[in-house]
Amino acid sequence: MTGPPGALALAREALGGTRAWLVGGAVRDELLGKPPGSDLDLVIDADVANAARVLARAAPGAAVFPLSDEFGAWRVVGRGQVWQVDLNPLRGGTIEADLGLRDFTVNAIARPLEGGAVVDPLGGTTDLAAGRLRLAAPGAIAADPLRSLRLVRLACELDLRPDHATRVAASDGAPGLAAVAAERVYGELRRVLASRRPGDGMRLAIELGVAAAVLPELEALRGIEQSRYHHLDVLDHTLEVLDHLVEVERDPAAAFGPEHADAILALLAFPLADGMTRGEALRFGALLHDIAKPQTQAVPPDGRIRFPGHDVLGAEMARAILGRLHAAEKVRVHVAGLTRTHLRLGFLVHEAPLSRRALYGYLDACDRVVVDVTVLSVADRLATRGDRADDAIARHLVLAREVIGEALRWQLEGRPPALVRGDELVRALGIEPGPIVGELLAAIAQEAFAGALRTPQEALAFAAERIA
Repeated sequence: MTGPPGALALAREALGGTRAWLVGGAVRDELLGKPPGSDLDLVIDADVANAARVLARAAPGAAVFPLSDEFGAWRVVGRGQVWQVDLNPLRGGTIEADLGLRDFTVNAIARPLEGGAVVDPLGGTTDLAAGRLRLAAPGAIAADPLRSLRLVRLACELDLRPDHATRVAASDGAPGLAAVAAERVYGELRRVLASRRPGDGMRLAIELGVAAAVLPELEALRGIEQSRYHHLDVLDHTLEVLDHLVEVERDPAAAFGPEHADAILALLAFPLADGMTRGEALRFGALLHDIAKPQTQAVPPDGRIRFPGHDVLGAEMARAILGRLHAAEKVRVHVAGLTRTHLRLGFLVHEAPLSRRALYGYLDACDRVVVDVTVLSVADRLATRGDRADDAIARHLVLAREVIGEALRWQLEGRPPALVRGDELVRALGIEPGPIVGELLAAIAQEAFAGALRTPQEALAFAAERIA
């Protein structure tokens, strides 16, 4: 069994004769005509622990474990984690009462496990047809404040519009998000940014006060003015960068040319950590790339607003924010790298076409995020439409197309092999180990990339001349 249809068939066979219902997202997505996901949620009117063990025994290699001692939920995960089934006890004595305890009406629809008509006491199917997002009960968000953020996620994932009462309840309940476990907040936020409309999702989160509760640093961008080369304040610029990033992801050929589009898409689809691809992590980079501008805004005598050091401080802040959300270390390092280097390509526009040495400097500085940050820089430039924008955008795109081939090669193949090692330099030149060795190795690597050095002997001669 390698997918959810197999898991459903397996559950039906293993739990035959047990009063059970399929609930939540699987039923909702079926009604929307969406392909099945990899997760199933079941409500069991029986011993849940025993039902979970029975299901696990029917799936060779499956793992089974309790999710919550308090609520009695269990999870069965198929071999290779290709599917999972969560089993929950029936609450309230009937399936209708159980559904009334859920978050939104579109998630409060059930179907008997053995098949049959849906159970829909709250009108969730009608709301789905109308594109409406409505609370299952007035106190649903008070019962779990995370639902304020889940509202945002469902709205942008499913193109649903929350009704007035639901919006008010989400806004009123947003401050309660501060007390929700960081892992739960991070999980919902990841899905908002991974959706087809992350910019609109974040706009809704800001409007409802949800963003202020979970990302106060983002709210601080509101009203921060920029130079005449920008047409928006930092907050709206950030959201527009997200919009343009989605456009570039959907059609990289438009920005980088058809010869590199497939390679860019393949790299962005590569898994990173926390269940995210590099492309999904790149959206965190877009959201946080200017996060330090409020702290670094300066207006020198010439009157042109600047943000000196916002890339360096922003990297520290991005790392801290993701740490607060309990993101994996790999994600923290990746997004911090994007933030730290997002200005690099723009700084080189006036040097185009680049020399091999200048190109090496860019690849070396951006290193493990060089393709990702090149894509980010294009979205950033497309969202900067102030004075002389058309010319600036055109020149930036020319440079991005110039470097992307080498960036892909660097990302996929790694750094070019070194002509000499540090210990060889120390012995050959009779110098002490220290920072000078690293400086010499960096200079040799740059010259080798430029084609000026080709052999270890040339590299040693170059180093000897340099320290002389």
